[in-house]
This record gives sequence, C-alpha cells and structure tokens, in this order.
Amino acid sequence: MQIDEARRPGFADIDWSRPWFAPFAQRGARWQNAALTNYAALLAGMNADAAALGQTTGRGQRLAFIAQDDLPPGAAYEAHIGATGCVPTRHNLHDFFNASMWFAFPRIKAALNARQSAAIDVLGVGPTRGGVRDMLTLFDENALLFACADPSLGDALRGFDWRTLLVERRDAWGVACEVRCFGHALLEKLIVPFKACTGHAWIVHVPPEYFDWDADARDAWLDASVSAALLTTDALTSRLFAPLPVLGIPGWWPDNESAAFYDDVTVFRSGRRVRPIR
Repeated sequence: MQIDEARRPGFADIDWSRPWFAPFAQRGARWQNAALTNYAALLAGMNADAAALGQTTGRGQRLAFIAQDDLPPGAAYEAHIGATGCVPTRHNLHDFFNASMWFAFPRIKAALNARQSAAIDVLGVGPTRGGVRDMLTLFDENALLFACADPSLGDALRGFDWRTLLVERRDAWGVACEVRCFGHALLEKLIVPFKACTGHAWIVHVPPEYFDWDADARDAWLDASVSAALLTTDALTSRLFAPLPVLGIPGWWPDNESAAFYDDVTVFRSGRRVRPIR
C-alpha cells in the first residue's frame, strides 16, 4: 500500500507524553524544535550535545553527526561510524530516533557498532549481512528492553503466555518488570500507534532493588548490562528475542485496561515453546 505523502508523519507529530517517547522527551523536544527549523539546525543541536558529553562510538572515536551526503561513496555505514565516529544522519524521523539512542543508551549503541564493525572486518560488505549482523540490525531497529526481577515473568514472555504476563500478573508491572523502547524503527512506527506493532524484547534480569532506583539509574544499569552481553555473547541470533506487542504493555494504551483486548489472536499469538534462558 502506498503512503499518502500529505499524511506521512513528521517531526511535529511526535507526542512526548506517550510512554514509549517520554523517557527521551527532555532532549528530544529540543531536537524536535531544531528539526522543525531546518536540517542544519538539527545536526547542530545533535553535535552540540555530542561535544558536551564526549561520547564515543564502537571503536573509541568521538561521536558526531554528519549529513547523509557526507558518507563517502562505497563506504559501509557501520564501518564508517566505527572508523570515524561520524554517524550519517538524514533529516527524517528514522535517523532522529537513531541519534536519540546514542544518548539514551550510549554503551549499547557503541557495543552494536563494535560488533557490526568487527563482522564487516571478517566478512566484508556483501549482498547479505550474515546472521550476526542481521541480529544486531534487528536489535538496533526494533528492540525493546524488558527488565524483570522475577524470572517467571521472563518465562511467561518467552512462552507467549500473554494471559499471565499482561492480565493475571498486571500488578507486577512497574514493581517487578518494565520496558524501555530502544529500536529506532520501532519508535518511528509508534508515531502512529497500531495494535499489531510488535517489538523484539531482549530480556534483562535485574536485581530487585532496581525498581527502587530513579529512571536515570535504571537506564544506566540497563545500558551497562546489555552492552556487556552484546559484546560477550558469541551466539547472537534472533532466537534471543521474544516478540512483545507494544500496545499490550500495561499502562501504555487505554484499551488494554480491558482483559478482552488480549483476546485478539492475530496480535497476541501462541508461538514456539522454548526452554527458559537464564
């Protein structure tokens, strides 16, 4: 189906009150205003923040943002970021949210870039990415971070046990589990939310005291833990993810206050049964 260009979502359509955008609202609203001014203003705002925080990419280069047209012809996107620290960025929502994650979860972004660059070193840039690069791209584009202090909640998610996770254990959300959106393509899709919008959840087992910390401390812990896992896990495959329909997350969408919301088997599907991963 073709998209009506007159109705294509733009920067003005970001609603920072949405629970998936709210954690990134402080910087995001400022960048949004710059993006609505012009492309140059957006890049300038991103680079001012990068310079102030001194962040680095996967191979220790200082983070910066450049216009997409400044990517040298024939250069691989991930390899260029690893070698120079410069992230080619277009004036669109997709790249806006990609840049946002370099600040929200800088270690995870650096780890993804390090693994992508290492894979390119070994295999080069071919017509296909290969399994590891495919998984890393899927994480970058569509991941949710599912933090849980109760392993049974992770088991319910992996087992497609929606009734347990989202209805019967609804009171556990916010005290024993929660979600952060990470994938920038997923965030772009959530500009106009729809029931079937599904993220790839990366389950992160957290200590019980995690839920006593403030949001910044939680995000810093997730950033350190997940980045370490990405750097040290040898067998990176899509099987490490569990699908999670975003609008089913308790508190994230008004309609899911009714248990009947989850009766839609076209969205809340039964799936493969796997042994829990610890």
